[in-house]
Amino acid sequence: MFRFENNLFLYALIIIPVFVLLFILLRKYRTRLIGKFGDINLLNKLSPDVSKYKPYIKISLLMAALSFILLGAANPQIGSKLMESKREGIDVIIAIDVSNSMKAEDVKPNRLERAKQIVSKLIDKLYNDRIGLIVFAGDAFTQLPLTTDYSAAKLFLGNINTDMINNQGTAIGSAIELATKSFKQDEKKYKALIIITDGENHDDDALGMAVKAAKTGVVIYTIGMGSVDGAPIPVYSGNQITGYMKDENGNTVITKLDPAMLEQIAASGNGKFIRSAGEDPDLAQILNKIAGMEKKEYKSQLFTDYVDYFQYFIGLAFVVLIIDIFLSERKNKYIESWNLFGEKK
Repeated sequence: MFRFENNLFLYALIIIPVFVLLFILLRKYRTRLIGKFGDINLLNKLSPDVSKYKPYIKISLLMAALSFILLGAANPQIGSKLMESKREGIDVIIAIDVSNSMKAEDVKPNRLERAKQIVSKLIDKLYNDRIGLIVFAGDAFTQLPLTTDYSAAKLFLGNINTDMINNQGTAIGSAIELATKSFKQDEKKYKALIIITDGENHDDDALGMAVKAAKTGVVIYTIGMGSVDGAPIPVYSGNQITGYMKDENGNTVITKLDPAMLEQIAASGNGKFIRSAGEDPDLAQILNKIAGMEKKEYKSQLFTDYVDYFQYFIGLAFVVLIIDIFLSERKNKYIESWNLFGEKK
């Protein structure tokens, strides 16, 4: 198990490209100032010992050293000792709609991104429960099997997008069926399914599958994304909206939330339906229900001891800084004879 002990230092790495850009701008500004005194090529000949490339080498070394220092401060660690522990919780599978209709922007930034934000908040609130992820459109696929690794869940969550499934549609029933098979079949409780979708089910018998799932002990909660008035589905080229999806008659497709369908699915699954329109849904309604469910005891393996590796990065930074200190910005007559950078004499 690999991790960084102090993740906050990783965010500081953003200053590296900022410093590089600032250096380039300052070099260009310096060149313009020197140009005011005469022809650049002539001035270079008058300063034969000044290297054109070494300042770029030195800034590269400094940025590398700074990167190593920040990585060292974040303290990379690798787990060295596994311990088996007993936990009490339930199995929670979250099924996320990734059909094209989830691109609609009647909730900001769009339905899918808001759904991912909701799931991230749900993961933060779970405790000792195992979590799994399913994505669905015209088909349903397991994105993450049941696990206690919440960090992995967030990592897989971040990669979810509407291009994951080529077969478009909204097969909620397929998602329910897959989730039901993903739970332990010999248990009649400890199982919750949270479906996040706009509810426009066109492809299967979602209600029938919800009833079957409930008979195996699965409690189904639904979160509706979008508005009942609906919104068009953007078509993108790169990151730019170039138009909106149209039907075979050339009319703009308007995708609408179907709260009635989602209420029926939740009722059939002995759960609850909540809406997410202009603001975040009241997740406490679902979390309280999950917290009140009967728990099961299961074993899990956890890393309890970690080995630090910060010293290697700090050592690399020290070596790079030493090289930078002894590297002059002036030309070296021995290295110059090799003409490594193709500088004209």
